[in-house]
Amino acid sequence: MAGVQVAVIGSGREHEARAEEVGRLLAERGCTVVTGGLGEVMEAAARGAKSAGGTTIGILPGQSRSDANQWIDHAVVTGVGHARNLAVVASGDAVIAAGGRWGTLAEIGFAHVLGRPVVILEPGLELEGVPRTETPEEAVAFALSCLEAPGV
Repeated sequence: MAGVQVAVIGSGREHEARAEEVGRLLAERGCTVVTGGLGEVMEAAARGAKSAGGTTIGILPGQSRSDANQWIDHAVVTGVGHARNLAVVASGDAVIAAGGRWGTLAEIGFAHVLGRPVVILEPGLELEGVPRTETPEEAVAFALSCLEAPGV
């Protein structure tokens, strides 16, 4: 999975432990973790990736790289606020959602338009037609299996 980038999206402190596990599992498989670069789920996923020696990218809404959480290796400033959500999911070959609210919903919509596979880690947003998994291990396995399919 070297060279594969997976976007981890979502929000909510109650989802941080699961997001951290997702980040760790992705890094252990050689994937780069892409997030929105700020706190909560984004920070937890990056922290998990770094704990396993992985690489992280943060796509920031503002204009300063210093806004990135401490676990981000490569900060990309956009200056476009919430519109950066498109860049987050476009930068991932697959997308894993942990928790979330309206911004996460927008990211899932963008991912579908772009043809990126998306999986929601329980508990998460209730969206018809979006696959769901119970555990971080299942979420990572599902996302990566979508990338191993012919033509992906």
